[in-house]
Amino acid sequence: MRVLHTLKPIFDENSKILILGSLPSVISREKNFYYANPTNRFWMILENIFNVKLNTPEEKEKFLLKNNIALWDVIKSCDIKGSSDSFIKDVKVNNIKEIIKNSKIKYIFCTGKTSYNLFNKYIKVNIPVSYLPSPSSANAKMKLNDLINEYKVIKKYLN
Repeated sequence: MRVLHTLKPIFDENSKILILGSLPSVISREKNFYYANPTNRFWMILENIFNVKLNTPEEKEKFLLKNNIALWDVIKSCDIKGSSDSFIKDVKVNNIKEIIKNSKIKYIFCTGKTSYNLFNKYIKVNIPVSYLPSPSSANAKMKLNDLINEYKVIKKYLN
């Protein structure tokens, strides 16, 4: 099934880091917000790192902007079955350079191997890019505390 990414990027002119996923899950697309599947640990990770509680999409977006974090996905459209990155085919990518041009992005983090590999294959920018393990519950080998420890690196680039 062909899926078009419909979520707007979250960023402003003060954003310093960009976190990129691959494509919103079926649940995230239905709820019209990033990492909306309750089993995905993305927001739990950020809550732990920044010692905050984020309940609503509005609170999450406000938190990201306040902390100079931009959030989007690599994929603009693709063929996919369900939400599994392993079923992604025929990828078209988002215009990541537009965010970079209109912000202060100095570092990019890709959440998961698919976003990291697609970014490196299709997008060329003069900004360092790092891989972070997927926060998806499908990445069962990574426990929440392990993910928190991996994601702590983002704070280094926010100062």
